[in-house]
Amino acid sequence: QVQLVESGGALVQAGGSLRLSCAPSISIFSIAAMGWYRQAPGKQRELVVGITSGGSTNYADSVKGRFTISRDNAKNTLYLQMNSLKPEDTAVYYCNARPLADPRNYWGQGTQVTVSS
Repeated sequence: QVQLVESGGALVQAGGSLRLSCAPSISIFSIAAMGWYRQAPGKQRELVVGITSGGSTNYADSVKGRFTISRDNAKNTLYLQMNSLKPEDTAVYYCNARPLADPRNYWGQGTQVTVSS
């Protein structure tokens, strides 16, 4: 079982920035892939960006050039830097992880991001 603890969600004005954090309960080196997803009210959960253990990334078109995913191996933490936020970025953001030795996907509890116009 893997726990993912997210933080950093907040209310921010359009054009502002936020940084989300995700701390897994296992070593980040034991994780094959991680990612950030989001779910807005009345919509399906969607991929924001994923990153593999090798560092390959996959961004949704809607966030390219504005969001950046990164890992701090020393702090065992995954980050999502969000710049130039728009009202349509409003959603609950979830951290996801798939361990190397476990085919299951694990999810964090979610953190609310609200962007006001």
